[in-house]
Amino acid sequence: MNSTALRWRDAMDRALYGPAGFFVAGAGPAGHFRTSAHASPAFAAAVFRLVTRLDAALGLPTPFDIVDVGAGRGELLRALATLADEAAGSLSSRLRLTAVELAPRPPDLPPAIDWTTETPTGITGLLLATEWLDNVPVDVAVPTETGWRYVLVNPSTGEETPGPPLTTEDHTWLTRWHPTSGPGGRVEVGRGRDLAWAGVVGCLRRGVALGVDYGHLRQARPVGGTLTGYRGGRQVPPVPDGSCDVTAHVAMDSVAAAGERAAGCAYTLVSQREALLALGADGGRPPLSLAGTDPAGYVRALAAASAVAELTDPAGLGGHWWLLQPVGVAVDALMAR
Repeated sequence: MNSTALRWRDAMDRALYGPAGFFVAGAGPAGHFRTSAHASPAFAAAVFRLVTRLDAALGLPTPFDIVDVGAGRGELLRALATLADEAAGSLSSRLRLTAVELAPRPPDLPPAIDWTTETPTGITGLLLATEWLDNVPVDVAVPTETGWRYVLVNPSTGEETPGPPLTTEDHTWLTRWHPTSGPGGRVEVGRGRDLAWAGVVGCLRRGVALGVDYGHLRQARPVGGTLTGYRGGRQVPPVPDGSCDVTAHVAMDSVAAAGERAAGCAYTLVSQREALLALGADGGRPPLSLAGTDPAGYVRALAAASAVAELTDPAGLGGHWWLLQPVGVAVDALMAR
């Protein structure tokens, strides 16, 4: 890695998505951190319920697209394809599955799943972005006596120094979406994420763009920032040398507003707990009486309930946000219990 100090956005982009980047050259995110898509089949089952509801709302289109942006190694698409095959009806034969990812296509990926580095346009169906926005590179800014300045970082060591002043566009974003004051303030400037989300929303012809991520809202921004790293399932310092994931929480309301402007339709923003419960996920324990009549069934039901409980725990994955941006369809009916 080059040791020349870079703005965080450039360093993060190189560390994650360069030729030797963490997401391009490594084994994939599943080996380093636990996402909802990897945590339990219950997540895919809930997303599939959303797919079936959306399919009906769109009038059973041919094809019905499921596009996964930041698809990892295609784990979620594989699960959704299996669920479609197991379900009765015509959806399986109408599905068009596309993984959007910079890493090479996994050799064991089913041929029915397309693999591309660019989000396709004209999508009719569901566009997924599960824990993608938190890895869209961001600049970091700090207040100084001469105003807000970008933070420069040495990619090899993680050492930081103040850099040039913010551009007018980033300063405007900061003023609107992340007001803060006083010494010690540190901000991840999310304007690039707004543009990225608006870009993928613009690829929808009809359907829903679903972003699932951890983040915060304007009234409760973290003063010290959230930039961190993950490697091998452990949190590590965010050194952008390509050896670890570098991630920061998402300004969800800013991203949502950008998608709304791109789509011309109002968005829905709810917690993952609310979303999964609306889509039929059940974290309740099975009745103890089942253990007496069907011990194996009781163990399976208990394991399934535990998995849903993890996905809906407000202090963990259940505290993630679901951002649903519709285009040409109403969301309310899709998320009704």
